[in-house]
Amino acid sequence: MLNTPRSRRGMVTSPHHLASEAGLRVLREGGNAIEATLAMAASLPVVYPHMNSIGGDGFWLISKDGKPPIAVDGCGAAASAATVEFYKAKGLTEIPSRGPLAANTAAGTISGWAEVIKINQEIGGKLPLSRLVEDAVWSAENGFAVTSGQQELTETKLPELKDSPGFIETFLLDGKLPKAGQLMKLPALGATLRRLGLHGAMDFYTGELAKEIAADLKRCGSPVTLEDLTSQKAQRREALSVGVKDATLYNFPPPTQGLASLMILAIFERLNIKQAETFEYLHGIVEATKQAFLVRDRIVGDPALMVQKAEDYLKPEILDQLASNVSPVRALPWPVPANPGDTVWLGAIDKDGIAVSFIQSIYFEFGSGCVLENSGIVWQNRGSSFVLEGNGPRALKPGRKPFHTLNPAMALFKDGRRMVYGNMGGEGQPQSQSAIFSRYAMYGQELQAAITAPRWLLGKTWGDATVTLKLEGRFDPRVVQAMRDAGHDIEMLADFTSTMGHGGAVVRHSDGLFEGATDPRSDGAAMGF
Repeated sequence: MLNTPRSRRGMVTSPHHLASEAGLRVLREGGNAIEATLAMAASLPVVYPHMNSIGGDGFWLISKDGKPPIAVDGCGAAASAATVEFYKAKGLTEIPSRGPLAANTAAGTISGWAEVIKINQEIGGKLPLSRLVEDAVWSAENGFAVTSGQQELTETKLPELKDSPGFIETFLLDGKLPKAGQLMKLPALGATLRRLGLHGAMDFYTGELAKEIAADLKRCGSPVTLEDLTSQKAQRREALSVGVKDATLYNFPPPTQGLASLMILAIFERLNIKQAETFEYLHGIVEATKQAFLVRDRIVGDPALMVQKAEDYLKPEILDQLASNVSPVRALPWPVPANPGDTVWLGAIDKDGIAVSFIQSIYFEFGSGCVLENSGIVWQNRGSSFVLEGNGPRALKPGRKPFHTLNPAMALFKDGRRMVYGNMGGEGQPQSQSAIFSRYAMYGQELQAAITAPRWLLGKTWGDATVTLKLEGRFDPRVVQAMRDAGHDIEMLADFTSTMGHGGAVVRHSDGLFEGATDPRSDGAAMGF
């Protein structure tokens, strides 16, 4: 049995140990879970730059005293100049996935920070942003060790990123590919984080920093302007929820795929599978995923344009019907179009019961690849998910929010436990969430074991072109063969692969004991005291 880290005062988890350490240091100083998460959110764009940036979007779930969480939407909208005509005038039939024309939405994550800081002040939080960015600034200015993941992704994605402004100058070392263990510094980004600490998060949108960011965006060829930045505001939203296995599960509403994450588990519960790690378990949860994805792809987009309400698909009668569509012995023919994505999930719970689930992303690895000259910010390519045809909720128009794979998860149990959990990896996010929660909460596996256990991925992520059902090599060969016999198109991967994303979880028990887990597929750590 794997050991799950435990503590009594508080716990954090993230996909990089230096970010987790930054969060733990805040807790040790008397800070709360919100402040610890902000410290981790500031550190990850530095020490894990291939996976996220402050030039991306972010979504929060924050719960206090075991109450339903507040959802904070830090999603940027399409620029006023980002029109269908703008792209078609350049001879394009789709939005490029890389480069300045992919950098077509405002970055919303820092506006989310600003709104979360307000919430933190409302509940008595004391630590200023200048303190919370300290570890991030130190690592950016003094250097951090390149991870094997950063080395690999820089090498494999360089052909499509090398022409993006600022990329080579920032992420190659003396013109050469970085190697794992080499020291990398990001001084411009460090200076930007220091400025945000001194002048406040909204300096990103309305202050002198905003003017510099807008000038850099214009210089590199992005359609995002100062006016687009100024108009960016985070929103407080109502989380989606559904009851599963003696708990209420919460996730983020559209434009994210949080609906799919909740639907998978609610449909799967209705299949009454008795034991994990069997053919019935794996087949059932994959088929539940297909039912949820079909709904997601049909209705989810900018919430202002959605014809159907996401919460309607969490009604018991709808979930019952979808569960009845699942054959216990045959796979539904697949695929449908899939979505890649590169992201970080992080979470924290403190001694006072404040629980935070947060996810921050730039969409593809290194986002658009554009690094702003003066601020050192990598800008996201989330707006490349817009389409240039039709009038549906994912059609490009100025001010529209793009479809998001991001979805932070939280569960409040009837026995008093509070759980924050999540995963990065595009299509894999809701699937790994379902693996973690089902194994831990429905079948009684230890938290760390539930994350370490072999995972699956239906569809593609990390730029992979295949849409097969991917299985890690540690599955029982008899289960794999039964899956093939049922009609699943199986592709076997390595025993541990980052294709499955980087998961994590923290649980606070009713007696005040904390347990946390991080993914062996990442460079992360769960830390408590």
